[in-house]
Amino acid sequence: MNRIKTAIVGASGYTGMELLRLLLTHPGVELVAVTSRAEAGKSLDEVFPRFTKAPGARLEFILPDPDAIAATGAQVAFLALPHGVAADIARALLERGLKVIDLSADFRLRDAAVYEEFYGHAHPAPDLLGEAVYGLPEARTPEIQAARLIAAPGCYPTSILMPLLPLLRENLIDPATIVANSMSGVSGAGRKADLTLLYVECNESARAYGVPKHRHLSEIEQELGFAAGENVTISFIPHLIPVNSGIVTTTTAKLRDGVPPEAIGAALEKAYQDADFVRLLGRGGCADTKNVTRTNFIDIGWQHDPRTGRVILMSAEDNLGKGAGGQAVQCFNLIFGLSPTDGLQNF
Repeated sequence: MNRIKTAIVGASGYTGMELLRLLLTHPGVELVAVTSRAEAGKSLDEVFPRFTKAPGARLEFILPDPDAIAATGAQVAFLALPHGVAADIARALLERGLKVIDLSADFRLRDAAVYEEFYGHAHPAPDLLGEAVYGLPEARTPEIQAARLIAAPGCYPTSILMPLLPLLRENLIDPATIVANSMSGVSGAGRKADLTLLYVECNESARAYGVPKHRHLSEIEQELGFAAGENVTISFIPHLIPVNSGIVTTTTAKLRDGVPPEAIGAALEKAYQDADFVRLLGRGGCADTKNVTRTNFIDIGWQHDPRTGRVILMSAEDNLGKGAGGQAVQCFNLIFGLSPTDGLQNF
């Protein structure tokens, strides 16, 4: 098969490293460019010895120059960059004919004013927001297949949206009653020097943060609103836990009057029975991060509490996998007509 010439922009962070792990052995990928300002001139296996002897591991990092990336013949670029930085290079690469899969937050929101409210600065490319497709493969397959600019969802949003979207589409729950509690591994904060992320600060400890208005709320409420057909406002409480990777989320909401609990399981089965990377645990199934780390799976279980009339949704994923790099590769496979599971069949 003809392999797709591919670039990773910002390949030296945790998400970039996950993309490398997946793409270096992807049967449909020829990795032709990897960028890093800090590591330019060094080979992949020099920076990440774990990739020694992997195909393409001698490829050298280059600076994130759009002309240099385009000169490699790259047809698509994954952007593993911070928000506010990705938009400019995304525009430059689109102008040079590349497709772009952006893993930052720069193109996830449809409203530039909401972006400014949550991210604290004006959107750097508001004219592209209408074109970008929110890259949740299980919800937007046809749109992703036709897109040239993909906004890969955030890790917390994926874990919250996947269980809730089918229930909102079928009007089974009251959206005003949604409360989501999530716990994430430390890699979710990125590969950076930060006192609060040091081992001795995180180990043997757990804490909430980003309350009451975590940045990911913006895209969570946007996508829930699209599914419900009305504005949705929820409570979201993220927590940091002392593991390297993994997210577990417990979401509760009130069932609509007259809705039997069994309708929850039926809606999830209807939505995901054929989904390659969704594993439904059924009623009473409690999702566990140890079963999803280093994979692209999201596990979803549910239960009903008759005392409160609330449904309890439990999900787990790898924040670097289904919450970031793996999901982006899912989108890549859809765009280029490859098997949905190419490069992602790891357990």
